[in-house]
Amino acid sequence: MTDHIADMLTRIRNGQQVKAAVVNLQPFSPKICVALLKIMRAEGYIRGFREVYELGKKFSYVQVFLKYGTQGEPAIRQIYRVSTLGRRYYSSTKALWQPKGTMGILVLSTPSGLLTDREARRLNLGGEVIFGIY
Repeated sequence: MTDHIADMLTRIRNGQQVKAAVVNLQPFSPKICVALLKIMRAEGYIRGFREVYELGKKFSYVQVFLKYGTQGEPAIRQIYRVSTLGRRYYSSTKALWQPKGTMGILVLSTPSGLLTDREARRLNLGGEVIFGIY
């Protein structure tokens, strides 16, 4: 069994380290991948993404357009997986923390869908902490 979310985060992290403009992902479940990428785009960590379909295939891959600052510094300083396949981490709204002070976000899987830690606190929802980014 492999952790496809961790694979996606690692590919993005490695792409940022080598200053690549685009990273290609072959997600096992594209719906979850696209939902996580939408959160990252809304929070300003990536420029965008697009789903690429090839002839004869239902779904091929996702291209992620990475974001850099004016001096060439990556927009993502650190991205890490919190809950893994072998160790699930669930948190209530009171126990949620902020990665790197108020600079980062946590992404949670809640009964209302995927949310950032700020949205989860506002809605008073806890859930599984998927990953952190700053």
